[in-house]
Amino acid sequence: MTGTSDADFYALELLLDDDGMQRLRRVREFMEKSIEPVINKYWTREEFPHELLPGFARLGIAGTAYEGYGCPGGGYLLDGLIAMEIARVDSSMATFLGVHGGLAMGSIYLCGSAEQKQRWLPAMARMEKIGAFGLTEPDVGSGAARGLTTTARRDGDEWVLDGQKKWIGNATFADYVIIWARDVEDNQVKGFVVEKGTAGFATTKMRDKIALRVVQNAHITMDGVRVPEANRLQQATSFRDTAAVLRLTRAGVAWQATGCARGAYEHALAYSKKREQFGRPIAGFQLVQDLLVRMLANVTASACLCARLSQLQEQGQAADEHSALAKAFCTVRMRETVGYARELLGGNGILLENHVGRFVADAEAIYSYEGTREMNTLIVGRAITGTGAFV
Repeated sequence: MTGTSDADFYALELLLDDDGMQRLRRVREFMEKSIEPVINKYWTREEFPHELLPGFARLGIAGTAYEGYGCPGGGYLLDGLIAMEIARVDSSMATFLGVHGGLAMGSIYLCGSAEQKQRWLPAMARMEKIGAFGLTEPDVGSGAARGLTTTARRDGDEWVLDGQKKWIGNATFADYVIIWARDVEDNQVKGFVVEKGTAGFATTKMRDKIALRVVQNAHITMDGVRVPEANRLQQATSFRDTAAVLRLTRAGVAWQATGCARGAYEHALAYSKKREQFGRPIAGFQLVQDLLVRMLANVTASACLCARLSQLQEQGQAADEHSALAKAFCTVRMRETVGYARELLGGNGILLENHVGRFVADAEAIYSYEGTREMNTLIVGRAITGTGAFV
């Protein structure tokens, strides 16, 4: 392949240097050759393609946004374009990487001590150890900043964790799960790395999801889980530190949403060129072209917004409201775009063999996680008005 992807209408990939372009192309080739032909099977069975993980790991993309500690580096733009590239083939694999490389590794990178980063990040960057991120609870989603019920109690050189977490991606097989809990002593939220096999830590796979079925979400129960002080993230002293991780990864979700929309658009475009009605391909019909251009405009606008956000991140100027606006806007445009793709395919749009139906379903999860549209709207609203409208 030469040049940029056809769906990269404004050639954002040309913002990368040659090394970044080559890394992105390797991801594209792996996703198209190794993931796309088999992903529907795993989606139907609610299974994760563990046997494909070694090849995925060899791409060297976990921790692209981070420098040092065994991380590949490359910057926020490359990290975002990779997330979009993966999501254009499968949103579940993009979510897996977002949880592992973004939320879990990001928690350690932003909130861990130098010793903790060196202890955990190199193996995670190689995907020899997989991470998960436990914030959401059965009764606490958007209200996590004030309402976490999972508790942490200091007992000598250990901490005792009690409570439950829900919707925790990767947790059924993760080696490290970042658990956010409220310290009963000072009422502040702190982060802990719970290692696989820790007594009292139990995971139950969540089943019968209609979206991101490849992602292995778990309901976690913690009953007197003992974690050494050495596994408490040393730089996480309040929910503000948790929010710093979410600011980083929320931008990644905007890229994922753009990739989901882009994948649906690309499948719809290809379908329109081969599907014939009234003696000619439907790509030549005005109403079909209108749908395609609407989709392309959504994808392009979202990608351009994300690219600018990546530049702000590189410059250290990205704030909560910048990530929030991107997540809110891109997920709304994603939902609209996958709907247009489904419309273009007609009845064939609900068949998995045409892929678009999977994008339609997966978009529903991306639309809600990492902050709903409403919550992100309030973050942006507070920034532009100077007045908080939170309850």
